[in-house]
Amino acid sequence: MKHAKPRKWIAAAALSAMLSGQLAAPIAFARNGADSNDNRTATPIKHVMLIIGENRSFDNVFGTFKPATGQSVWNLLSQGIVNADGTPGPNFDRARQYQATDTGTYSVSPTKEALFATLPDPKVGGPATPFFSSVAAAEAVEPGLPLADYYMLAIGGTGLAGGLDTRFLIDGPLANGPFDITDFISYDDYAGSPVHRFFQMWQQLDCDITKATPANPAGCQDDLFPWVETTVATGSNGKPEPAGFAGEGGIAMGYYNNQNGDVPYFTQLANQYVLSDNYHQAIMGGTGANHIAIGYGTTIFWADGKGKPGTPPPNQIENPNPQPGTNNFYTQDGYSGGSYVNCADSRQPGVKPVTDYLNSLPYRPFRRGDCAKNAYYIVNNYNPAYLGTGALEYTGAANDFTVPPTKESNLALLLADHHVSWKYYGEGWANGTETGEDSSYCNICNPFLYSSQIMTNPALRANNQGITNLYADIQSGTLPAVSIVKPDGFLDGHPASSKFELFEQFCHKIIDLVQANPTLWKDTAIVITVDEGGGYYDSGYVQPIDFFGDGTRIPMLVVSPYSTGGRVVHDYYDHVSFAKFVEANWGLPEISNTSRDNLPNPVPSEQSAYVPANSPAIGDLMGMFSFPSK
Repeated sequence: MKHAKPRKWIAAAALSAMLSGQLAAPIAFARNGADSNDNRTATPIKHVMLIIGENRSFDNVFGTFKPATGQSVWNLLSQGIVNADGTPGPNFDRARQYQATDTGTYSVSPTKEALFATLPDPKVGGPATPFFSSVAAAEAVEPGLPLADYYMLAIGGTGLAGGLDTRFLIDGPLANGPFDITDFISYDDYAGSPVHRFFQMWQQLDCDITKATPANPAGCQDDLFPWVETTVATGSNGKPEPAGFAGEGGIAMGYYNNQNGDVPYFTQLANQYVLSDNYHQAIMGGTGANHIAIGYGTTIFWADGKGKPGTPPPNQIENPNPQPGTNNFYTQDGYSGGSYVNCADSRQPGVKPVTDYLNSLPYRPFRRGDCAKNAYYIVNNYNPAYLGTGALEYTGAANDFTVPPTKESNLALLLADHHVSWKYYGEGWANGTETGEDSSYCNICNPFLYSSQIMTNPALRANNQGITNLYADIQSGTLPAVSIVKPDGFLDGHPASSKFELFEQFCHKIIDLVQANPTLWKDTAIVITVDEGGGYYDSGYVQPIDFFGDGTRIPMLVVSPYSTGGRVVHDYYDHVSFAKFVEANWGLPEISNTSRDNLPNPVPSEQSAYVPANSPAIGDLMGMFSFPSK
């Protein structure tokens, strides 16, 4: 079900027992037992839950959101890029997109040529007919929706076999800038998925310090989204550029219109609770690396059998330099190609352009957080080391695009060692077999499937559970202190393979269940976000932190009794802010000495509430709450 993402496949497991004997067992304990620290918190929050959807920028979801009186928001509407009715605004040109040329060495800011006269024609994305033939068929598979919403799984097919998405072309080519998706299709309909891999996203943002302003000191211009789409898209996998290659077209410039009734449930939540308009994906690129960052506070390196940095097979190392005779079609990149980068070595392809840009910034990037000598870091999507059963999936073969087991520190180990309960609830887990919901479990989304310490320890491995376990824990009041929740591929909101309305209703069911248990609701915070921007355009500021990111803004809401009133918070956050909140609330140390939770909380600059004066800095989410004074 994952669009353009690797699927789990059966691999040899003979090494799992051998590895398990090499690892010290972290502390495991019963929730609320004598040694539990669950209730020893700095705030009234005793339960925090992170729900992670897929692939939407802030402007794609909240581009025309109007906040409550007295609140402000940075979006397409407030910037005058579009009007409330979806027509071009007075500042539409701020979002115009360029063509460029990069035929020699990879560049994060390639030579721009002419503006696109019109956006490249979008290509078809999503099923011609819905994935489920009827409401009954959907109900037989999916446990994750309120009963009234199963019809959403049985509608919305594109009706197109492939090629151009003619639904967007009924009035001719699209103007060069953001467009209202539901001017052409229903909010119920499936649509295409833009490219958003690591080196591609660096280029999409087009960061150049000579273009810096006080409100945008990074100089990222966000003006190459369709060009990257049409020149390289999801990568080469080491193969030549196909004839007539055109990627996904201009779908990256699409957004949903809150003023016309799109994104209804999240708009309601934003008006009732607290919305961040300055929360970012932590890693440039896609799903795998950003979920890893949630678990580890950064990405992880290719590890040898002893957990030390090693060298992956050559066909798994990124090379974004254009192939000879092409304009920007990368040499080695893709889901069955390059996804590792040795960013400490400036001779490696793609490394020097990024580090040269970082070194041009007026502040020193976070040096402890990345780029250890001889370490190759995963920056895109490969399968995790372990199957849910604890069997080892990694084989070590050159054509095995699986991350080897890591022994690096992570949030779950930190919680276990300090006697704070946790669970990862992944829909489709099926007792570790990952075969439920038609095998739509997202294995690359679970950061703890990469961890030797967790997956070879039965007590810790048991904290990986399914969505029905979440429902049961909510209703019985046995929710752990820290929860991470992931929908399956049908409901995660990923373009083409899902719809954002399905992710909205997945969250709706969980929120309703928590609020129906008053004892649980009174001390619970539900944080809702997505993994990354999915390659969709966004108009917001991006703070470069280290080699890996940050990336574009993404939506983030906090639903809790202490997060009410329709506030919009401008503090700078990214995915590692969740770990910072957990650490601050439960009095824990950082995940490791290289994780981004070592960064300070941001101090807003005089020029902009969105730009930290003390970059690099990320917040701990405390600004999303209003706690009573003691």
